[in-house]
Amino acid sequence: MEEVSATITKGTGGRRGGNRKKGVSKSIKAGLQFPVGRVARFLKKGRYAQRTGFGAPVFLAAVLEYLAAEVLELAGNAARDNKKSRIIPRHVQLAIRNDDELGKLLQGVTVASGGVLPNINPVLLPKKTGGSDDKASKAAASPKKA
Repeated sequence: MEEVSATITKGTGGRRGGNRKKGVSKSIKAGLQFPVGRVARFLKKGRYAQRTGFGAPVFLAAVLEYLAAEVLELAGNAARDNKKSRIIPRHVQLAIRNDDELGKLLQGVTVASGGVLPNINPVLLPKKTGGSDDKASKAAASPKKA
């Protein structure tokens, strides 16, 4: 009789080791920087609805990432205009208030240490005391009654 020596290899049995593939996050699958899993958790814990679709957190994370990138780009431009290399709350405030769409979206939002937009009412500015052209044109336009 021949002896058959079969080597029996035990399976890894769960998480004991072995060759295990590394997990791929939902953010990487969606090609986003914002955390899709965390947004999904907040949607579920917030009880905004009884059920949450699997595409909702991906879409919401993409929208948040776009808005953040837009604000950061405009704030970076404002910092560069002020010859600074670091974005401060003032630059964020200037970026938001000088953009029409972002200003409308964030109308009721207060940026801490943001200040206000520089604005002087034209009525308060000193009147121009220019040449004699203004006096001549006024005299021709409205003659005095005798």
